[in-house]
Amino acid sequence: MNKVDWNQLRAFLETAETGSLSAAARKLGLTQPTLSRQVAGIEKRLGVTLFERLGKAMALTDTGLALLEHARGMGAAADAMALAATGRAQAVQGVVTVSASDAVANYLMPPLVRRLRDEAPGILIELISSNALSDLRRREADIAIRHVKPEQPDLIARLVREAEAWFYASEDWVRTHGHPRGADDAVRHAFVGTDRRGEYLGYLRQHGLPLSEANFSCYADHSTAHWSLVCQGLGIGAMMIEVAQVTPGMVRVLDDLPPVRFPIWLVTHRELRTSRRIRVVFDFLGRALAER
Repeated sequence: MNKVDWNQLRAFLETAETGSLSAAARKLGLTQPTLSRQVAGIEKRLGVTLFERLGKAMALTDTGLALLEHARGMGAAADAMALAATGRAQAVQGVVTVSASDAVANYLMPPLVRRLRDEAPGILIELISSNALSDLRRREADIAIRHVKPEQPDLIARLVREAEAWFYASEDWVRTHGHPRGADDAVRHAFVGTDRRGEYLGYLRQHGLPLSEANFSCYADHSTAHWSLVCQGLGIGAMMIEVAQVTPGMVRVLDDLPPVRFPIWLVTHRELRTSRRIRVVFDFLGRALAER
């Protein structure tokens, strides 16, 4: 990797960001055949396959995804060197709107906003609690934190990490009902549901819990309201470990079950490549949300 050609590296980066050879070629001011040769060249030099060709689209392989962050770091270092050489100011300021699911917006984001404020005081974060990806396409938000990969081809997505959730109940609830450990114990206890359509029940059954609608004491379709009901002792509920750890009076139950795993995606629109303030926030959140 120490002998990688910079033009080939740029070709890899732009193709990964845009998702197509034609778009990357336009961005770099190259012909598509030239860019294609550069992508093939870096794959040959590294001895790996970086992309899967899906018609006109270019999808990163697992190897390509693993190398992307390293390539981004090299690109950022090159940009920083260019800025230093030309004496251009690196101050960044302006508003960046971040949309996040309600639990992430309420529990994970506030301390990260405080950290970002220290690192980039010129940036003002507007935080929106929302579960819809459409806000990005309508430019109602610059960056979104989501638990599903977006399917829209005009959005840029980065998988930050796989998060974990466990089952919890309040200390008062455990004192009254005991500490259930396994799936067989669960059938005797109340749970807080998320919907009355049976979707959450189906998921719990897939997770190994032989429950029925009779196990639900109440419902809330937003995770913060769901968590509040669990905290009030209305039954067992699942929550991200980061949230549970900062909530006093909660006990992890159903300890014999595996955790609920789900992805954290960082999503933005194409302006990421032209707006320095969005790039600064996007990269900061990518690092901060990856911390465990």
